[in-house]
Order: sequence, then C-alpha cells, then structure tokens
Amino acid sequence: MVARSLGCFGSAMATITGLAGFVWVLNLPYPMIRWPVSRVAPLVLLPSYIKMDHDYRQAISLVEQADQLVNQATSASDIELGDEKVAQAQMHLDGLPVWFLGYYPTGYCTFFGCTWRFTVDEFQSARGEIGRMEAVVFQERNAQNLLQEGTLAVSGAQQAFQTAESGSDRAVALTTWQQGMDRLNEIPPVTLAGRQSATKLAAYERDYQQVAGNVAGGNRSGTLVDAAKAFGYEAAVAGQNPPHSVARWETIAGLWESAIARLEAIPVEDPGYSEAQTLLAQYQSNLGIVQENMIKEEASARAFDSANEKSTRMLAQNLEGMDRNQIASLLQDILNDLEKVQPGTTSHARAADMMKSANQKLTQLK
Repeated sequence: MVARSLGCFGSAMATITGLAGFVWVLNLPYPMIRWPVSRVAPLVLLPSYIKMDHDYRQAISLVEQADQLVNQATSASDIELGDEKVAQAQMHLDGLPVWFLGYYPTGYCTFFGCTWRFTVDEFQSARGEIGRMEAVVFQERNAQNLLQEGTLAVSGAQQAFQTAESGSDRAVALTTWQQGMDRLNEIPPVTLAGRQSATKLAAYERDYQQVAGNVAGGNRSGTLVDAAKAFGYEAAVAGQNPPHSVARWETIAGLWESAIARLEAIPVEDPGYSEAQTLLAQYQSNLGIVQENMIKEEASARAFDSANEKSTRMLAQNLEGMDRNQIASLLQDILNDLEKVQPGTTSHARAADMMKSANQKLTQLK
C-alpha cells in the first residue's frame, strides 16, 4: 500500500515537473513559440504576462524617476543615481518582447486589471527617452570631470602662488591658474557642472585679475626701480671727486632727474610704490645738492671771469701815470669779485692765488 502510494506520488511529481517544464518551454521568449500559444491557449503564458506587466510598470516608473534625477539634477549624486535608474529602466524595457507590441492579453487583463497596452510608439518613445538620458548622463559625467580637474588646478595654483618665492614660480602658478579656468570654460553651460562652475569661474577670474594685476604692477615697478637705480648709480659715479664744471653738474643733475622721473611713474597701487618713495626722497635730496653745487659753480665762475677780465683791463692801462688811489680802487674791485668765488668750486684755487697777488700789490701801494 505504501509502495503504491509512493508510486502514485512519484508519478504525480513527474507529471507536475513535466507540465512545469512544458509551460516553461512555452513561455520562452521566442516569437515562434509564444505567438501561436497566445492565440490558442493564452493562459499558458500567464508567467510571461506577469513578467511583462512587471517590466512595463517598472520601466515606466524608472523612466520617470530617471528623468527627474537626470534632467532636474541638483548635485553629482543625482546624476549617479539617475544613471542607475536609467540602467534599470533599460533592463526592464529589454524584458518586453518586441514581437508582442500592440498585443493586449484580454484574458489576463480581465482577471488582473492591467492598464497597459504595448504600442510601437510607446515603446519607441521610452527607448528614445532612455537613449537621450544616457547621452545626458555621459555629458554630465564628462562635465563633472572637467569641473573637478579645473577646480583642482585652480586651487593648486592659488596655493602655489601664495608659497612662491620667485617671479618665475609665480608665473608658473598663474599659468596653471589660467589653464584651470580654461578647463572650466570648456564645460557646457547647459550641464549641472556648467551651472556649478559659473559661480566658481567668476570668483576665480576676479581673483586672477587682481593677482595678475599685482604681479604686472610688481614687474612694472621693479623694472622702473631698477632703471632708476641705474641712473642713480651713474649720477653718483659722475659726481665723485668734485669740484666739477657747470656742464658736468648739469649732466649729473640730468641723471638724477631721469632716475626721479622713473620713480614718479610708479602708481600708488603697485607693490613697489613704498620702495620707490624711499628712493625718491633720497634722489630728490641728491638732486638738490647737485643743483646747489651747480649754482655755486656758475656764480663762482662768473665772479672769477669778471675779476680776470678786470685784471686784464687794468694791466692794459698805463699804471705808472695813474694815481695810487686809482690803482688801489681797481685792485679792490678785483678783490671784491674774487671774494665771491666760493670754496668747493673749480675757480676757487685760481681765485685764491689771484687774490693773494692782488692783496700783495694793494699792500705795496699803502
């Protein structure tokens, strides 16, 4: 009895297994199998209908979710999650048999209340939407890469500029800074990264213009200061071992004036303005000394020339026929001019010799 029961149970299991296998074969996703079955015994395709219903509902839901995440993204994480939803929606769309488009399983939908109808237009629309979102995700990822690369480049350049110890290091940092901004400019403005980079780029460009302006100003002021120092050095060399002639003092004054003109050309906003003002005060003082020496030299030369001219006229006269007082008056007039010759001038030594001789002659007349 037990053996007979086991035999019946085994036969039943074998029958059920065979039927399950037969149903599985009939539900294989091949049009040559499913299509005839759907016309003769549609309920046999119940597993396929259930899967199709599930794939359809999931595809529609996931397409809507992906559209919200991808096309209305507010962060990079939205793009990544949207990409996952796009892939899932694509998987469920792939589960829908293309050969079944337009077919409506009346029997199944009568019992289970399905609300879908597979149409070619609907299927193609979903496919097209998925394809567009895949393209958007691809573009957004590339844009995010550009955003990350550009941001890192600018941040690194800003730090490198702050720690730069030489002009060449600062120039390299500025070049890297500009390259980073160029990467940000490559981001399409319609992307999320493009919208995110717009604010950053504006701030980066503002800071770059300010820093580059300071560097340019520093280079300009440095060049002008170096030029001023060169003129100042030449003026100092030319002014060594005085006294000098008026022409030489004029040349020296011109050198100091050239140095001063370059220092005065440095604007207040340049980094080298403070140093320029310090040098300017020193150079203007030096120019003042030179101008004083030039005035002294010119006045002394004029006085000596006058005394020398008077001495020549006096010697040309017949002194033997002149009264002592007349001769003394002429000598005193010459001495008055010689006394105007100041020390530290080219005429002073000759004026001193001439004054000594005139005083001796004046003493002899007394």
